[in-house]
Amino acid sequence: MFHRNARLTVHGRRLLVERVRCGRPVAHVAAEMGISRTTAHKWVRRFTAEGESGLHDRPSRPKTTPHRTPAGTEVRVCRLRQDRKLGPARIGPILDLPASTVHRILTRHGLNRLSFLDRPTGQAIRRYERDRPGELIHVDVKKLGRIPDGGGWRIHGRPAARAARPESRRTTGFDYVHSAVDDHTRLAYSEVHDDEKAATCAGFLDRAAAFFQSVGIDRIERVLTDNAWPYRKSFAWRDALARLGATGKLTRAYRPQTNGKVERFNRTLAHEWAYLRPYTSNDERTAALDAFLHTYNHHRCHTALEGQPPITRVNNTPGQYT
Repeated sequence: MFHRNARLTVHGRRLLVERVRCGRPVAHVAAEMGISRTTAHKWVRRFTAEGESGLHDRPSRPKTTPHRTPAGTEVRVCRLRQDRKLGPARIGPILDLPASTVHRILTRHGLNRLSFLDRPTGQAIRRYERDRPGELIHVDVKKLGRIPDGGGWRIHGRPAARAARPESRRTTGFDYVHSAVDDHTRLAYSEVHDDEKAATCAGFLDRAAAFFQSVGIDRIERVLTDNAWPYRKSFAWRDALARLGATGKLTRAYRPQTNGKVERFNRTLAHEWAYLRPYTSNDERTAALDAFLHTYNHHRCHTALEGQPPITRVNNTPGQYT
């Protein structure tokens, strides 16, 4: 990464070396490019010793750090973090270290946030990402309580909402939001249904595949789901996979982290659509889903994609920024 006032980039350094190798004096080339002779000689010397890689910036980190915490102490810090889930303020007194030093050690080893750890085992969660669009699609269902006409307790308050419903009907039923997320691009597709039966899941997969194809993901190779009965036992789901030429894969029991991309999308779905504002009816909330999906896919920045929306990872997408 070059600072904003840098005289030379890698391209400029390469140009400098080419001019010098053509036989021109270093002093003349340095004057033309607005740098000192010392700097010019440095880049020529680095290119001679290291080749093309020598023209890139080197990290400013020192080669040795004499006062760094001993490796054995770092191991003990990491062990306390993973086994007992302690923070820097708790680990510091145990090992007679400042809390700031403990925090640096945890950051160095990727353990500075408990969300980075698998809570039952204390092991750092291994993040993965497929190499190409369509290689793996995550599928899951999110269950949401339906909103009665006129609005629910978020508008009228819990006492008024309870009084408006008879004792025999404390709930208005549930909606089932079926979602599919592409592992590489994070592109998402969702539908709201009345159930999560086998035929519904199979039909959703067909329409999700058609959506992905419409944006440039022509083939789905694998589909990852949890161990729900429609995915595990139904012939309708198997037939849907066969129509796509895809293979199905199930997560291990009680391991939702494996299907984490769609699980995280479900959380975003709840925060930015389902519970974003009070809705006056269930139909109003359902109608708002399409607008949310367009924003999510085309405009909302994604931290795993370097701040870009998912659609930017799909090749040759028509209407990419509309």
